Amino acid sequence: MTPAAPPSAQPWQVAVNLPVPPYDFGAPHGLAGAVPLGCRVLVPWRGELVVGLVVGEGDPRAAHRLREAVHLLDDPAEPWVPSATVRGVQGWAHDVRIPAGLIWGDLLGVGWTAASAHLVRAVPGSDLSAFARRVPTEHWTDAGAFPPALLDAIREQGLLEERFTPQPRLNSVVEARAPEHVPPASRAVTVLRAVTPPAPQRSTLTPRQAQAAAWLAEHGPCDTLSAWARGAGVSAGVVTAALNAGAAEYVSTERPPPPAWEWLRAHGPADSYAAWAAGASAAGIPLSGTQAGTLALRGWADTIQVPAPPPALPQPAATAPDPDRPDLLPEAPVWRLHGGRPASRAAALAPRIGRLLRQGRGVLILAPDAATLRRTWEHLSGLARTCGTHAAQISGQLTEAQREHTWQRVRGGHARLVIGSGHALSAPLHDPALIVVLEEASDAHKLLSGSRAFLPDVAARLATAHDAALAYVGAAPAAESVPHPGAVLPPPRARVHVVDYAHPPEQPQIGPLSGAHLAPADMGYPISHDLARVLRQVQERGRQAALLAPRRGYSALLRCPTCEHTPQCRHCDVPLRFHQDTRQLTCHQCGYHQPVPDRCDECGDRMWKARGPGTEWITQEVRTLLPGFPVYRLDRDHQDDLSPLYGGQSGVIVGTQLLLSHEAPPNLALIGVTLADTWLNVSDFRASERYHRLLRQLAEWHPTRAPMTVVQTFQADHPALKVMVDGRDTLAYPAAEERARAALNYPPHARLAQIEISARDQHRAQAAAQDLADALHGAGATTHEVLGPAPSPVARLRGVYPYHLFLRARNDARLGELLRVLDTRTWKARVRVDVNPRGGL
Repeated sequence: MTPAAPPSAQPWQVAVNLPVPPYDFGAPHGLAGAVPLGCRVLVPWRGELVVGLVVGEGDPRAAHRLREAVHLLDDPAEPWVPSATVRGVQGWAHDVRIPAGLIWGDLLGVGWTAASAHLVRAVPGSDLSAFARRVPTEHWTDAGAFPPALLDAIREQGLLEERFTPQPRLNSVVEARAPEHVPPASRAVTVLRAVTPPAPQRSTLTPRQAQAAAWLAEHGPCDTLSAWARGAGVSAGVVTAALNAGAAEYVSTERPPPPAWEWLRAHGPADSYAAWAAGASAAGIPLSGTQAGTLALRGWADTIQVPAPPPALPQPAATAPDPDRPDLLPEAPVWRLHGGRPASRAAALAPRIGRLLRQGRGVLILAPDAATLRRTWEHLSGLARTCGTHAAQISGQLTEAQREHTWQRVRGGHARLVIGSGHALSAPLHDPALIVVLEEASDAHKLLSGSRAFLPDVAARLATAHDAALAYVGAAPAAESVPHPGAVLPPPRARVHVVDYAHPPEQPQIGPLSGAHLAPADMGYPISHDLARVLRQVQERGRQAALLAPRRGYSALLRCPTCEHTPQCRHCDVPLRFHQDTRQLTCHQCGYHQPVPDRCDECGDRMWKARGPGTEWITQEVRTLLPGFPVYRLDRDHQDDLSPLYGGQSGVIVGTQLLLSHEAPPNLALIGVTLADTWLNVSDFRASERYHRLLRQLAEWHPTRAPMTVVQTFQADHPALKVMVDGRDTLAYPAAEERARAALNYPPHARLAQIEISARDQHRAQAAAQDLADALHGAGATTHEVLGPAPSPVARLRGVYPYHLFLRARNDARLGELLRVLDTRTWKARVRVDVNPRGGL
């Protein structure tokens, strides 16, 4: 027997799907060779076997103390995740101080379970009786017969041999059993058959009994006495007496197969008893699910395991942009494309993507949300077929079976165009040449939990690791994208009318929709007179309108008009939002809710005044304004059926930004932004950029029309709105924003990180934050690099007091130096780092 190869001296660094750093494991016993970067491996973890991902080389100095990995699941020649992707993600995770298991759990949406048959046996000659009464023997046995902790204890001592056999995904189906395999008892039936009794007995039959016997001889046999009695037209007593007189007898005979079995044999197998019953009933054979189960119990059918067929995948679009048009996009490592509409941007991308696909290269397109993913799939998925390959969609919207099948198609090289969400970043795409990030400034790219990664940052690191080009594509560029070379498409035509609440009209010449009768203080709120007038026109002409509300619920708060008291959340320092549908005050931070108080807690007044309209309030106002006109509501709390609108019927839809995740109604004539300042009054230097992008997305929402957009605001002169009113291109405002950030040393001219220090005791959180700030300054940080500490904009959140430190460094290397100060000691509060933070600072 050939001796086993010596084990590899180089340990493996393995990440598991937990918020922990990678751990070192020895190579599986007898396995030698290079570290299989990107392959999945089974490792012992807390007494069980879990799937991990090999992400690097371990420390060889500690190899003699390590537990061994148990089994390598993938061929190192075809890793589950490309090695360049692993190096890119690991490098990014190290720089931003995120545990590798946390980021891989976010990015890798498939492969964390191993479908294998697991057999175990004791090492020949070993005595395992000291471990337990029932232990593995020298014969192969299913591992499921033993507790995992027992197997791990034996494994740790090197006394267990294990065998893993990949198992395909299986489905349970109902299959008709062959006639010869149906139990005889199920195929036989006992019936009544007429016999000719001897002459002495024949003379004892009454006329009625003789009539029954004659009928049975002519029409029989019968299954039961009652069936015989009904057929002969006599009573049950008559046929019983005839049976006792010897005119009939019970005999066993073979019954004909049930019609439902014949249907299953011809059309099966069926996915379930219910599917069998439905199919047979549709063919005119009455059968219920219960009856189908009874037939199976009697042996007419079996439930068997069969290999599952490939799951249905999203079908590519039947049409695609022309890939043979001239390619006018920049040839650069990083470039951008903005403006136009989604269809025109797809047409501009098609020549570049088509050229790369025809060269046998791969292209990855990253979408921030389901709506953008859907539109991109419709516009670009058909391009793959014209270029000799296939398109694959990878996202959390797919089932686990669909994601696994898609992963194998990409891994096998059958699909070279991948369109998806963050899960697509780790896809095993062969030779990627281009990574396209759609709407690179969208906050939807920010993971709100887990690693809190901003996916465009990860995509940029992966593009460098694969030596691929990186493209930013969307309605409007982020200020960080402006310095890169790019192309700007003409913006869609926008008809914008601004209602300036800060400067009410005094003259009839102030605007085409305003009237001279309006007093300066009477412009209408939350529906201005201008917006109300256009809404009436929508009703009169049978058109459609969409109103964008700043929040869900009825109002942002309730306030006592006498003493100005506002009910607050018990756990957060925020006012409670009023929801009229439920008559509840709700905290949108922690979920706490309570009924509306009968009177003010401070002064006892019974009156409340609502402030800050939400979707419920605006919906109520529109219904009052347009009696009898259909009004729909769309927010996280309530989603009306919009099919009448999409069918072309007139109406008004009131919603939050959730509106943009749906297609625009076909006859959309009006878009109203009821209070635009909500997007500006946020403690975030990106707030105005976010506001500008929202206006651009509204302008391109309808694929062909240019609805009138009425913007109600107290900041009519804001530059983000002015560029829309003046009809300037999508680069105008981001370029100005980038110049302002250069003067203030903000991104893209600096790297940012937010450190949150929190505790349930406010003084403890404040002291820990100050200690951390002092440590940073003691390590050489300047006052320009460390801002704070300061309380969070929400001083108390879910019972915790968060304090923020803001780090601003010239580059990633310097930011890493500052963040390493956090590892020099322990802190007396929870510390969390968010590199490239989004939202409130």
